[in-house]
Amino acid sequence: MSPYAHHSRKARLAAALLSLAALTACGGEPAEAGPAPTTSFTENGVTVTLSVSDWHPPRATLTAVFTPEEKGFHLYSTELPATGIEGVGRPTSMAVTGVLRADGKLTAAADVRTISVPGVDAPVPVYPDGPVTTTLPVRLDGSGEATVLLGYASCSTEEGCTIPVSDRPVHLRVGDGGPAFGDR
Repeated sequence: MSPYAHHSRKARLAAALLSLAALTACGGEPAEAGPAPTTSFTENGVTVTLSVSDWHPPRATLTAVFTPEEKGFHLYSTELPATGIEGVGRPTSMAVTGVLRADGKLTAAADVRTISVPGVDAPVPVYPDGPVTTTLPVRLDGSGEATVLLGYASCSTEEGCTIPVSDRPVHLRVGDGGPAFGDR
């Protein structure tokens, strides 16, 4: 075999492998089977829309969008202590139990600002008025039942506050077909 024939054979093999790699890359990650499972509820002046995305077992992401029903209302920071500051406010929160475990920290896609509340010595961390999107990376520990626990409170500097919501359960079933919201 001539050196050119050997080189040509290597070039054809390299081209074939490159083509195969390109075809594989075009496919990327397997697409999720349909839209992300989503549910929502409205309680104490806030609509919460909860969804599961980036479903690649054993990992996924829970996303909760907290939307105050009235203009001019804000939510409190995820970093706020559980009992607020001097009793004022409740943190925006999301936790999981059952076959899901938190696999990171709850984050919000909004900048925190502080407000002064009459009678409270320390500044109170809140998000700007309007909706706030939070995400929590989770890890699956098998098939079965899970519960997402949500907490929040909304306030307006003009109209006062709504009643806080603590550990509001949302049930989630995880099976071979993936996650699905619903009652147990």
